[in-house]
Amino acid sequence: MKTAYDVILKPVITEASMAQAAQKKYTFRVADGATKVEIAKAVEELFKVEVKAVNTVSMKAKEKRMGVHVGKTSAWKKAIVTLTEGSKTIEFFDGMM
Repeated sequence: MKTAYDVILKPVITEASMAQAAQKKYTFRVADGATKVEIAKAVEELFKVEVKAVNTVSMKAKEKRMGVHVGKTSAWKKAIVTLTEGSKTIEFFDGMM
């Protein structure tokens, strides 16, 4: 059985994700096998908020070079969680803005 901490790995902190936080859209790095329903339940459990929608994106690995050496970054899954109008905000992201 997966716990909420197994589903939500960490928040994604970028300029774009911080701009979306004003509209109650929060971005998280999630487990590769996590479904939208599991992600919604995990966010509700961890942050005590009401989730309206979950959008997921599979981020592909990118090729990186260091001189003549070629490698790849790891592939990962991103979830953009939208909260309901009446829901409170996530305090973690409030301190970042």
